[in-house]
Amino acid sequence: MSRSRDVHDATASRFLDERGSSSVSLAPNGLNPASVMEKAVRDRVVNSMFFQDVCFGLNEADVVSRAVEHVAFVGGTYGAAQTPSPFLCLAFKLLQLQPEGRVVREYMSFGGEKFKYLRALGCFYWRLTRGGKECYEVLEEYLGDGRKLRRKWRGGTRLGWVDEFVDELLTKDRVCGTSLFKIPRRQDLEDMEVLGPRVSRLGDVDEVLEALEEGSDEEEDEDEGIKGRDGGEGAGSGSEKSRGKRRAGSEDGEMEENSDDEYERRKQRRMSE
Repeated sequence: MSRSRDVHDATASRFLDERGSSSVSLAPNGLNPASVMEKAVRDRVVNSMFFQDVCFGLNEADVVSRAVEHVAFVGGTYGAAQTPSPFLCLAFKLLQLQPEGRVVREYMSFGGEKFKYLRALGCFYWRLTRGGKECYEVLEEYLGDGRKLRRKWRGGTRLGWVDEFVDELLTKDRVCGTSLFKIPRRQDLEDMEVLGPRVSRLGDVDEVLEALEEGSDEEEDEDEGIKGRDGGEGAGSGSEKSRGKRRAGSEDGEMEENSDDEYERRKQRRMSE
């Protein structure tokens, strides 16, 4: 008796058993979603308590609440036992659900501190299932996201940022314990006129560099002017000090002369008496 496709499988065995079937729907980049992750990683994910319990029977909307409630860091496997992270388990669940592009874009559109790991999850899934052109066009939008992320792997934990994670997705071959589908370099796609030149969030880079150079020149001129004024004031104060010393010296001399005259007058007065 065949099993109904409406029956939920906690271990995703049917999803994995059909990965070689011609009837399975492929991801937009042409890969079979069931074989995107390596077998060792897949086995750890489907055998983990988190996947069998928290990810059981999820739909596309449930992924949002599970990501907010359970994902506290970005990573693949961690610890001596190489436990699959909730982030990786939910990514595998998305591979199983195969949500439409507009749904994944909705995941990534959520802002605020509460949904930063949901955006990271959406970006990771997008990188696993999309080709080079779509990856650059969509993921580059989030290179300006400076929200902090916890990153965890077998070696420990560190602090990262959303834009750093997105940059790794576009430039590295392996992220979160998963080998990424190789995409062409951006420059190659520009040379083939598949992509236009990337527009920096800072604007024209040459204009920015020129503005920075002009600003540094103005600061140097201001510093030199301040030093010149300080030098002039120092010279003026030095001359005032020397004049003060001369006045003090002349006053001391006058006092000495007056005391000598007074002494002579007293001496002559005593002699006359």
